[in-house]
Amino acid sequence: MSEPRGTAQGLERVVEGVYHWRIRNVDIGGAVSSSHAVVTRDECVLLDPVGIEPKALHALPKPTAIVLTATCHQRAAWRLRRELGVPVWLPEGARPADEDPDHRYGDGDLLPGGLRAVHTPGPEPAHYSLLLERDGGVLFCSDLLGNDETETLDLIPGEYQDDPAEARASVEHLLELPFTVLCFDHGIPLAEDTKAAIRAALSASPAAV
Repeated sequence: MSEPRGTAQGLERVVEGVYHWRIRNVDIGGAVSSSHAVVTRDECVLLDPVGIEPKALHALPKPTAIVLTATCHQRAAWRLRRELGVPVWLPEGARPADEDPDHRYGDGDLLPGGLRAVHTPGPEPAHYSLLLERDGGVLFCSDLLGNDETETLDLIPGEYQDDPAEARASVEHLLELPFTVLCFDHGIPLAEDTKAAIRAALSASPAAV
């Protein structure tokens, strides 16, 4: 899986200690591909990173880890591992990646940056969202929901899911988690009325009978 073409030019602050960057990914028809960094006093963790200008990346503390939510989001991880000398985390049971990860994780595990792994299958079996349990909660949602630089959420279409029914169940499970800010692998972060937006997306895409 080659690294997506395109390089983000800068970072945007989402909330304290959380940063976002994105590209228009020509490899998926120009849709938004987004990445995040979680910064604590001792760590700087990159989540599903797409390419970013070195000057922008250097605005963050030195990265200490890269966490991937699924094999489908390898993106620039292996290049950044070589350049930055940081370990890569990948889910247990994930399909083979381009390179071997340094660490594996499973449901409920506490990961670098204080991120809690939440198993959200459907896009593929070993697929995770990540919950940052601080300041009301920040949820990093992988290939379940997205937006195209708007505040309207959409379920990722079924043709991009291994199991659409399971993916919908995973979206419903998100509503049980404690968060107020929602970040995506495909879209801009949402910081207001996040659970109402998820419910609206579910209502707009009724379950298949």
